[in-house]
Amino acid sequence: MQMKMRTLMPLVAFLFLVLSAHAQVKNFPPLFGETAQGASIELPNPGGAKWTLIGIAYSQKASPVLEEWYEPAYLRFVAKHGLFAGEYDVDVYFVPLFTGLNKAAYEPSMKKFRKSASPEIIDHVLFSKADLDPLKSALEMNDKDTPYFFLVDRSGRIVYRTEGRFSDDKLEAIEDLLMD
Repeated sequence: MQMKMRTLMPLVAFLFLVLSAHAQVKNFPPLFGETAQGASIELPNPGGAKWTLIGIAYSQKASPVLEEWYEPAYLRFVAKHGLFAGEYDVDVYFVPLFTGLNKAAYEPSMKKFRKSASPEIIDHVLFSKADLDPLKSALEMNDKDTPYFFLVDRSGRIVYRTEGRFSDDKLEAIEDLLMD
């Protein structure tokens, strides 16, 4: 009996590690919204690019920090500026969530955005009135004053997560994953 236990222990440990790693994998929950042009979009989009970069902000304080990402992410992943940028198969969406009392600002914000946004970025901003609590819980977005960013594969699995202000290091971490 002791001999059987000794030979089974490495197998049990291996299975525990595999199951633990699998439990860590999270899928991005469905998120619906519309572009300023009125196109309805569901994220993640299984028929879209190989990867989707999703940035989410759900407070007025987090929105300007989310906007810091617009230009560098657009230039690298949409306009394809950079050494290997032409190789990236990635959709990019920035999502301001309008929740609670802020839902009243949805239409005025969209109208203002239509007038002021650069034409290049307009199709990459997704306005949403999604229910915050399930998203907040599933994506562990606990600080309302911070934007969150997720790199999601075609199957909806989150492969990278970061938050806060734009930095070259964060952009490079995303690029490294896109090259795999």
